[in-house]
Amino acid sequence: MRSDESAIRLAKTHAYGMTDVGRKRRVNQDQFLIAQLNKSMLVTSTSLPLNHRSRLYGGIQGLLFLVADGMGGHAAGEKASSLAIDNLITQLLNSVHWFFQIDHDCEEDFIEDLKELLKNTHRRILSESAVNAEQQGMGTTLTMAHVVWPRLYVVHAGDSRCYLIRGGECQQLTTDHTLARKLVESGGLKPEDEATSRWSNVLWNVLGGQNEDGDLIAEVRRATLEPGDTILLCSDGLYRYLDEATLASVVSGSDDLPAICQDLINRANDAGGEDNITVVLARPCRSQLGCSESAMQSSAGSGETNTNDSDPSKLSDTDPLIQPGQFAEDPSRDGQPAPGPESADSANPRGGDFLPGDVGPVIRDTRGNDDGIEDTLPG
Repeated sequence: MRSDESAIRLAKTHAYGMTDVGRKRRVNQDQFLIAQLNKSMLVTSTSLPLNHRSRLYGGIQGLLFLVADGMGGHAAGEKASSLAIDNLITQLLNSVHWFFQIDHDCEEDFIEDLKELLKNTHRRILSESAVNAEQQGMGTTLTMAHVVWPRLYVVHAGDSRCYLIRGGECQQLTTDHTLARKLVESGGLKPEDEATSRWSNVLWNVLGGQNEDGDLIAEVRRATLEPGDTILLCSDGLYRYLDEATLASVVSGSDDLPAICQDLINRANDAGGEDNITVVLARPCRSQLGCSESAMQSSAGSGETNTNDSDPSKLSDTDPLIQPGQFAEDPSRDGQPAPGPESADSANPRGGDFLPGDVGPVIRDTRGNDDGIEDTLPG
């Protein structure tokens, strides 16, 4: 696809995000972000008829979607998720190559850079935790989808998820980094028992957590986007109540992304709402001629903002390198309210949109350690 066509697709992508405290918690420790990446310059002096210190912007080079689910006592989880997104943004803005089209010859290097982004953020959280006693043990999941049309790159750690919804079917692009998932993969647990297993709340790989090798395992997946797909990012507060068939049905049933987000959150709350609930939807135009030009706008909410749309994708993924680690139990996921001040009302979720522990033996992963890229088409 020519670069001008790619820019048109990116500019005409629609997205929306929303987060809700749920019905049991007093504090929302989830965070999300939707953004467009472009190049800009700040003009400090010129003979041209420009205002002093004018900033000039180039076309959209990429789209970014982030969901982080914090964990830890008091405000530590909220701090961890905020810090993770802030640190990632800082790294992105200081990496020039993020604002150019990715050359296929350099894709392997780009994927390694994606992994390093997450690892650097992990180290930053560990550093912050070490110097502040109140934040010791804080951690967060992080799932990021980066779109450079027609490619989608997903970088991930934890148990938040990224789905691809195409043709009324929902496919999970991320792997849950929980002990329950490891047990399923090793044959020690039936897939149908995973969601209700006591080990589904135990994370072995999370930003701020301590693994045996002392570092984070960053999972990266890639996909080729097609018009009409939908990208869905969410925290576990959503998918623990809604299965893939329900997600596909609700998301495919409407073009009103804010209404879809609200519907999904309402369903999760009606089913229990024991955790914070965050959802981000991104949808490309179904046809280039059918898209209306849109300018990027932000809607400030009382805790949730951002939305973007991207033309989601034909699946092709990177088999992540998974290694055994020290499992860390998330104390905020036991169904008990996290301590802290009242900070949100479940009836008023935050939303916004943009237009244009020691838990037993280590279970070794049974998949191969091939860290190369393998392209597979969705079934």
